[in-house]
Amino acid sequence: MAATTTRLRGTEGAGALGTVQYWFACFFAAGWTGIVCAGLGVQFIGWDYPCPLCVIQRMFMLLAGLGAGVVVRRGMTGGVSGRDYMMGWGLSLVACIGGGFTAWRQTMLHILPGDEGYGSPVLGLHMYVWAWILFMASVVAIGIVMALAHLTADHAIPTSGAYSRAGQAVLWFVGLIIAVNLVAVFFEEGFHWFLPDDPARYEFFYQVGILD
Repeated sequence: MAATTTRLRGTEGAGALGTVQYWFACFFAAGWTGIVCAGLGVQFIGWDYPCPLCVIQRMFMLLAGLGAGVVVRRGMTGGVSGRDYMMGWGLSLVACIGGGFTAWRQTMLHILPGDEGYGSPVLGLHMYVWAWILFMASVVAIGIVMALAHLTADHAIPTSGAYSRAGQAVLWFVGLIIAVNLVAVFFEEGFHWFLPDDPARYEFFYQVGILD
């Protein structure tokens, strides 16, 4: 009986619910990674150096993407078990809660009247305020997804075609941006243990003598 209840259902193709859970995980992982890309774009194009709290928020964003990546990777094998489903989204939930707290902390540091905030605003709000909004929205979305896990887990998912290509692209995208973010932080921090509260240059290039 146990083997019967845990067997993947819908082996003749992807059930509608299995398809939805897979594509939502792809969208979630790619979405958060894309947001980090936007932050990197502001950093390198606008010369807006991220502070320690900004860097921590990016790390939580990538961790949220990795959680969804667990669901994507398991889905590429033909289906996502309830255990893998809850583990992946649980990791994303922890990341969004941690990132939300970090964004809230940074917002509170600049809440007083007259404080211009850190960095340049985007569409009227600073990036850490947008981060807090997105983290909280993601907490709600993950809560809904996890509440429906008993319906969406254990449905078969195709392992070839658009499903497999999309999954591979998402996982490579997440991995690439994680690597780029690590390099960006290293350039900004250099060989110091801590990043300055208000960084104004890429310390690595000054430490090795490339810039004076």
